[in-house]
This record gives sequence, C-alpha cells and structure tokens, in this order.
Amino acid sequence: MKALKYLLFILLFLFIASAIYVGVQPNTFEVSRSKTIKAPVTVVFNEVSNLEHWKDWSSWIQSDPEIQLTMGEVTKGLNASYSWVNKDGEGKMTTTAVEKNVSLDQEMIFGDFPPSKIHWDFSDDKQGGTNVTWSINGNDLPFTFKAILAISGGAEKNIGPEYERSLENLDQLILKSMSQFNIEIKGITTYGGGYYMYKTTSAASDNISLKMGQQFGAVMGYMGQNGVAPIGMPLTVYHTMDMENGNVIMSNGLPVQNKIETSADSEVLCGFIPNTKAVMTVLHGNYTNLSQAWAETLAYIKTQNIVTADIDPFEIYTTDPALVPNPANWETVIYVPIKD
Repeated sequence: MKALKYLLFILLFLFIASAIYVGVQPNTFEVSRSKTIKAPVTVVFNEVSNLEHWKDWSSWIQSDPEIQLTMGEVTKGLNASYSWVNKDGEGKMTTTAVEKNVSLDQEMIFGDFPPSKIHWDFSDDKQGGTNVTWSINGNDLPFTFKAILAISGGAEKNIGPEYERSLENLDQLILKSMSQFNIEIKGITTYGGGYYMYKTTSAASDNISLKMGQQFGAVMGYMGQNGVAPIGMPLTVYHTMDMENGNVIMSNGLPVQNKIETSADSEVLCGFIPNTKAVMTVLHGNYTNLSQAWAETLAYIKTQNIVTADIDPFEIYTTDPALVPNPANWETVIYVPIKD
C-alpha cells in the first residue's frame, strides 16, 4: 500500500511539475525564415499571393496525402482564403492585407486556438532576384497550445524546418516555371514591311544581351531627343549570323511611321524592311532560347528546300518584359525573308 501511495505521489508530483513547466513557457512565439529566389519580385509575389498554388510548394500540404483542401470564393490577393481538414483537425488561412510586390499579411486559425499572424516581405536584391522573408507569430497562447509546443519541441523546431522546405520548393517551382518555352514554326507568311530607326554593332554570345540593351537605349534616346515616336515593338536585324560560334553583326531598333533623315555623323540611322514573304517562327519563352529557335527555323527552311531572299532576317520582341515579368510568357517572332 505504501508503494502505491508513493507511486501516486510521484505521478502527482510529475503532473504538477509538468503543469508548472508548461505554465511558465512564453505566451508568444515567432518563427521566421528567409530565402533569395532568382526571379523578379512580381513573379514571386504573384506565386505566393495565389493560394491555389500553395499546394504545389507547401511542405505541410505535400507531406499529408489525406489533407482535404477547400478554396474560398477569392483565391488571390486580398481576402483570398482556403481551409483544410486533416487528421489533426481543421483550419483556415486568410489574406488580410496586401501591398503589391512588397508584403502580404495573413491570418491562420487552427481549431479553437487563437489565430496566428503570418507576414511576408518581398524585396528586389538588385541582381534580378527577390529576397523573401516569411514569418509567423502567435500571442496569448492558451495552456493547451503551450503544452503541445512544449511536448513537440517548440515552435522553432516544428515550424522552422517546414518553412525552409516550403521556400526551397517555392524556389524550384518558380525557376522551373520561368524556364518553360516552346517554339512554333508557323510556315510561310507575309511581312508588311516598314521603316525603322536602328544602330548597328557586332556581338558575341557572351555579350549579346548587354550589347542589345545598350543599342536599344541609344536608339530610344535619339528618338526621344528628336521627337520621333515608335509605332511598334523593338526588333533586331541580323546582317551576319555565325550560329556555330555565336557571333553576329546586328542592327537593333524600333519601327517608325515614315523615313527619318539623320545627320551624316549620326550613329542612329533609318532603315527600311520591304514587304516580303517570310518563314515565320514564334518563340514563347526566355530570349536565352532564341538560338534554338533560329536553329530550328533554319533547319526547317533547309528541309523544305525553301530559298531565302537577299533581305536580312530579323526578330521582333512583341512582349514588354516590364509588363510581363515571367520570361516563360515572353513572345519573340522570327522572320526569314524568302524568294517568291
């Protein structure tokens, strides 16, 4: 009997000690993780603000095949929400504040526990990437919630690794999405022709993007100073193309309505592309895939025994990256003039 009383005393002592231990635990918690994703801020922000996409990168959702998700009436931006039911209970996530491309605030409710506050920060890393910080905090934690955290090792141990895995998944998902492209050879079409302002230079595969940026900047600067308005999207005319070594001589410019007279010492000139039949190819995707698009276009011309004209081939960039930040959605149209 004494042994039983002693055992009960020990159990009571352990219960009281545990209760005291849980009771003195902090009434708040906060966990935060950061990652730099090599993608424009707009692309990253749009992915996170669309709650329908969370199933593609959230480690919690991916690790629970039995979870049942229900999307709210709004799934993107302010008031977007989704709820879930799994073996541990039910919960709901709602976006409560949005500052486009800067931050998101969300509220997460799990069971009968007080809501947790979630905050996202997005900032440009000045190198074409995005610094992302994802935080969660809770206040006025009830005894039961503190007990769960104490038994499971604390919020940092439970939430931190999940945030890290989720951000890594988000990174991989976005990079994969941005790398998507496809090439459509449309066949023979007619290009209407027209005047264009341009500047000519040579370039190699390792500096062609830099050179193009400089060229377009010079042309736009000249046009702005002289009151010349563009009537279409930027283009590049290739005078020589060494596909094997990646060397080109090119003119980069913008279409204009009429012929523009320039001074004898001007590096920016006015050219003309005549009305012509051409093989047309459309690249949907990053400009880095243009070499493959050109290779497939030239291969098509060869296999179809098409004879090219004495007019230099050219490409038109029909999408403005400033308005369409995801390279997978860019469109470039290639024209190779051919003989009738």
